[in-house]
Amino acid sequence: MTASGLAPSGVTANADLFGPDPGSNPLAYYAPADPAADIFSSASPVASVAWHAYAGGMAGQCHCDLAKLQGYLDGHVDDLGLAFRLTGDEHERPWPLNPMPIFIGAAEWEQISQGLVQRAELLERVIADIYGPQQLVREGQLPAAVVSGSSNFARRLVGTPPAGGHYLHVYAVDLARGPTGEWRVLADRVRFPVGMGYALENRLAIGRATGGLLASVGVRHQGEFFDAFRQGVASDCQRADPRIALLTPGRFNQSYPEQAHLARHLGFSLVEGRDLTVREDKLYMRTIAGLKRIDALWRWIGTRDIDPMSFDARSQIGVPNLMAAAAGGLVLANWPGAGVVESRAMPAFLPRLAKSLLGEPLRLPNAATWWCGGAQERAHVLENLDQLVVSSAFRRPVIGLADGHTRAGASLSAAERAELERGMAQRPMDYCGQEIVSLSTTPLLVDGRFEPRSFTLRAFLARNADGEWVALQGGFARASQTGDLRTSLMGMGDISTDLCVVDPVAPKVPEEVLQPDKLEVRREQGLLSSQAADNLFWMGRYGERAHQTVRIIRVLIEQLAMAGNGAAASTTLTRLANLLRSLGAVPADSTDWSTARLSAEALGNAARGGSVRALAERERGIAQLLRDRLTRDSWRAIQRTMPSYVPGDIESMAIACDRLVERHAALSGLFADGMSRGPAWRFLDMGMRLERGSMILQAVQALVPGSASANDLSALLDLVDGQSLYRSRYLTMPFIAPVFDMVLLDPVQPRGLAFQLSRLAEHLAAIPPLHEDGMPEPPLRLARRALVRLEGLDARQLDSATLDSLRDDLGALSEAISKRFFLQDEQAPAKQTRLLA
Repeated sequence: MTASGLAPSGVTANADLFGPDPGSNPLAYYAPADPAADIFSSASPVASVAWHAYAGGMAGQCHCDLAKLQGYLDGHVDDLGLAFRLTGDEHERPWPLNPMPIFIGAAEWEQISQGLVQRAELLERVIADIYGPQQLVREGQLPAAVVSGSSNFARRLVGTPPAGGHYLHVYAVDLARGPTGEWRVLADRVRFPVGMGYALENRLAIGRATGGLLASVGVRHQGEFFDAFRQGVASDCQRADPRIALLTPGRFNQSYPEQAHLARHLGFSLVEGRDLTVREDKLYMRTIAGLKRIDALWRWIGTRDIDPMSFDARSQIGVPNLMAAAAGGLVLANWPGAGVVESRAMPAFLPRLAKSLLGEPLRLPNAATWWCGGAQERAHVLENLDQLVVSSAFRRPVIGLADGHTRAGASLSAAERAELERGMAQRPMDYCGQEIVSLSTTPLLVDGRFEPRSFTLRAFLARNADGEWVALQGGFARASQTGDLRTSLMGMGDISTDLCVVDPVAPKVPEEVLQPDKLEVRREQGLLSSQAADNLFWMGRYGERAHQTVRIIRVLIEQLAMAGNGAAASTTLTRLANLLRSLGAVPADSTDWSTARLSAEALGNAARGGSVRALAERERGIAQLLRDRLTRDSWRAIQRTMPSYVPGDIESMAIACDRLVERHAALSGLFADGMSRGPAWRFLDMGMRLERGSMILQAVQALVPGSASANDLSALLDLVDGQSLYRSRYLTMPFIAPVFDMVLLDPVQPRGLAFQLSRLAEHLAAIPPLHEDGMPEPPLRLARRALVRLEGLDARQLDSATLDSLRDDLGALSEAISKRFFLQDEQAPAKQTRLLA
């Protein structure tokens, strides 16, 4: 009789850390240990000493008010942009991180690591046999039904070896410690190592919140692991200096924030399927400089969706003919179809396979599992059903488990038990029986006090440059807020924390880190995909449109105070209100609205596309697609919510406008100081410049429709922040020609039209062209032509037709930039709403 190993679950292709439904997982029936038991009974002496030292340090930092520490840590989590989604969520949730890590002694971790390395090598050999000679099936060591029944088995890849020879480059595994200290494997995860990025960010957030406490108790460093993983993938590539990308399903995937963090930390390009194309059995990224070859792809998309030409033709997120590129030398981490070993039935055979393939028993045992495809195993499950849980072996709906979820045998009614027995009699290979796992507890900080909580760990391994497995010195820990851990999914009420490996003495910095000559110095900016350029461009435009709309509202409010000065002030108010209507910030039928109502609508109505709130939300939405390219300070500034104000209260709204203008100034400064002067910064700035130029022209036409009062011209100067400069030049009231010259034609006025066109031409000239014929590309020709034309204009002779023509020039330039640099084929995403009128 075979009994071993619980297998993982998966709500979606790579959502095995998140989910709201405890019934969806065979691990939904963990049994927590007795909360009254000694929470240190299973901890090593080294770990116990580290815990007491760390807890004492925390108490000293917050003057014994431990509840304050959680709020401080939450602030760091927010600053780092840590978030996640549950299945079905539209918006991201803040990452629930506890400030109390779980400590494991170095000696104990070494034993665990050895067992994990052995297990990773075993799974590599099993996968290699399944997609190679299939000797295990022919010899009866592995039932054919266990292989073919898995939805992750990629039959068409049988006989196709991976480039570099490795099916697995990275491996995650769920572990549990029993109440008496023994460790066992709960689940193998070879498709997607969800949690690896959160392990990295958990360490960073806790380290920031607690200062040097982690280092003071001898916690091992994690950075070497990520370097080893990067080098391991690169070593399998054909070229000496390969390009590596992380393939993501996109921003609505539940672990997208983690994928962005990992791409940024590892230096991988974060790409979606539409960023890539296959030409002559090679994979290329669509970039602003043309197609650039990709040598390795770390995929976070399931096998079924990764290549619509090889697997599911309905996939909209994969790369057509990707497997042809894989046959042509593209390294895929991990190999498609490797998830066949994640079957709930597979762990039952791993102890036997370890002896057969490795010549030794498993060093880390599985939780007991019985695959009901064998007569003895089926009989055992039925006879002991009240002490077991029963699962669908391949996560499909089956008789007695209509939703494919795991059920505790003791919870079944007589009718449900009879239905289950009928299903097992018809197709026994579709069922597994599993033991109920008891978990030990760890002390966590809950409401300012330490309380025991059941926990599981997720550890991570990766191949290094020599092809050897190395373990992350730590990992991702998950516990329950209520003390009862019901699933392996991250759900409501669950909390995460850091897993820290501690040495009796402080760990030394690895010698490799002390060798600065080991790497060649370089200054390249990296690849900028067409889609990333598109997103940067439009983030700049939405941010600038929001900023300029705030300025209009602020001037409108200021003009209200001058309304008592006669018809001129009243006319200016009307013209500003009309400008807001033309921008879609207020409805067209709002002509009889008060200034207070207009301002409130333009500021805060999220349902109106031209309002400040809606524009800021669009800016934040695009920023989520650019997590890997934004600095943490920039990300924090973008994510700041609207300042509070009282709708309809003029003074309150004026203060909110000032705060929003300050926010934009801070964000512009962060972009200017934090982004290198490469293509990414140029496209962001081009979007902002183009939008600012368009808004200037619209404001000029709205406030000076042929004639204007000094009040109208003063309002226009306020919009471009030009009052001080005008007064220093003319020492008189505003007149049309001088104001036009400053706002439209002056090349040194940073908020003027000429300055925007000059910067646009400068950016376009700096971007490498597609061809080496020395000829300027269409966007650059248009920008230079518009700039030369503007330089030849006389402010005293500007009329409405000329202004309309200038707006048309900006519109043509926007279209030319889009056509030259952004995705244009059928896979391109729908463009954001055009902002140019």
